[in-house]
Amino acid sequence: MPESIARSFDPACRRCTRLAVHLTEMRARYPGYHNGPVAAFGDPDTRLLIVGLAPGAHGANRTGRPFTGDHAGNLLYRALHEIGLATLPVSRAADDGLRLLGCRITNAVKCLPPANRPTTAEMDRCNDYLLAELDSLGSGAVILALGGIAHRAVLRAYGLTLSAYRFGHDELHALPNGRVLLDSYHCSRYNTQTGRLTAEMFVAALARAKALAIGL
Repeated sequence: MPESIARSFDPACRRCTRLAVHLTEMRARYPGYHNGPVAAFGDPDTRLLIVGLAPGAHGANRTGRPFTGDHAGNLLYRALHEIGLATLPVSRAADDGLRLLGCRITNAVKCLPPANRPTTAEMDRCNDYLLAELDSLGSGAVILALGGIAHRAVLRAYGLTLSAYRFGHDELHALPNGRVLLDSYHCSRYNTQTGRLTAEMFVAALARAKALAIGL
């Protein structure tokens, strides 16, 4: 594993008091859950990094794998399988044998936030972990941000301003070191149930990210 990726994750991190307290409360309520920082999952040498918001309470926080075991994860892994980036269409558990092919998934915030809403301070405190992971990417790599918070976190890691890089679904932005940032609406239940993001839109965004990553 590249050193930069190793620096991007601390399984014992307690930098954020509110998040640490929340995880302690979750351990008492759900002792069988992962209930800790969730590491990135996928190819360590990838040219495509998918960045989400944070672990879901009964998804990644339960299973210990990003986007696993909830609505958003079901949509994401089905789409990744459809375009040839995942060996299985469903991610059920960290030991289910699923592999990602040429991509990696991480979150802007590694720990479960109350109500799935991290504070700005918590996002900033976790940002150097994301920066270390971004630094592991080579020139020409593609970063796919799922939602506005992930978009902001990537810009924050690079020291870039929101005003110069507006978030919008399927918007493409040039980043330092030859990398690019592609935006997508988050594959949340709210976005899909309201029709803001359809399955077809999401597959198309992922397929575009894949094509950019492999130079098509």
